[in-house]
Amino acid sequence: MKTKSNQKSVDESEKKKDDIVHLARLALAGRPQDIQTYIRRLSRRYQGQLPELALELSKLLQESPTRQSPLRRQVAAPVPVDLESRLQLLRIEDDPSIDVEPIWEPSVQRFLEQILSERRHFDELTEHGLSPTRSIIFTGPPGVGKTLAARWIARELHRPLLTLDLSAVMSSFLGRTGANVRHVLDYAKSVDGVLLLDELDSIAKRRDDATDVGELKRLVTVLLQEIDDWPATGLLIAATNHAGLLDPAVWRRFEMRVEFPMPNDVSIRQAVERFLGKNKASSAWHEVLTVALRGLSFSDIEREVMSARRSAVTRSAPLEDALSTVVQSRVEPMARKERGRIAMWLTEAGISQRQVHELTGVSRDTIRKNTKPDNEGKAEEE
Repeated sequence: MKTKSNQKSVDESEKKKDDIVHLARLALAGRPQDIQTYIRRLSRRYQGQLPELALELSKLLQESPTRQSPLRRQVAAPVPVDLESRLQLLRIEDDPSIDVEPIWEPSVQRFLEQILSERRHFDELTEHGLSPTRSIIFTGPPGVGKTLAARWIARELHRPLLTLDLSAVMSSFLGRTGANVRHVLDYAKSVDGVLLLDELDSIAKRRDDATDVGELKRLVTVLLQEIDDWPATGLLIAATNHAGLLDPAVWRRFEMRVEFPMPNDVSIRQAVERFLGKNKASSAWHEVLTVALRGLSFSDIEREVMSARRSAVTRSAPLEDALSTVVQSRVEPMARKERGRIAMWLTEAGISQRQVHELTGVSRDTIRKNTKPDNEGKAEEE
């Protein structure tokens, strides 16, 4: 019994020693928010064993600046700038906003909700010796919502969004590029925000690339080390349009990978309805645009719909006329079957057979036959 008691005392001493060493490590690394999180954890741990110590730690936390405290911004280091151009290396959005609420594929939605949930249960994870996801990489073609997702996360978490376009900081003097990136990452660690590394492939290329130079390869190594050491209170998001160009070691560094696919028909229709806003067109037009805009990214769909809306306003013309122009530009290279379907839907929308023929190239005789109730659905035949 005495042996067990002695062993328990030794174990407790070891835990206290580990706590002190870990706290010192965080302090030396200059990570104030992680220090606060760990002190909060210690206060709860020692509440039963050393209540006076726990109380003193709680008082210290109450006196220290919180994440929301204005004092944190006052003492924050200056935003890093390029030494030659004196231009800021980061684009900072203190209060990120979104004009139109985004539409996510279900798989993407699950990942994004998980990120928010982990951050909102930060203390609970800490109590169980866990940390929220610190580093995430977004992959997918241009215009599918990667940058928008980072802004959405920052908005939902009420944190500033810090964006570093890696392709923009590439200098003709690679040594300065390395210094620029290090300054940005050091600054981002001191700010309780969301850091977006855009165009990651411009810098984190494969280190076996024969066309690459030694300095850039060393820069990739430094970047990987920074990702490994990212504080738990921060959130680092990287985005790339060219996942195949990335160094294989990059994938192992990120704790979560989210792939953004091109929108399917359901998402296209939702996007059309959302971008049309209060300018509602008939449901048949929604079907027409869903087919006509297949293969486009969300940003391209938004561009087409918003362009039609602007055209309708500036020309004082019906919205349907402007949408007809969009369809005409998209339908010409389509297969006969798809053109036939669009012809049927355009007719249902009240557009004359002559206009449908001009838009789709489907003959008026075929249109006339397929608008009859007994032949509905055969518009794909010329």
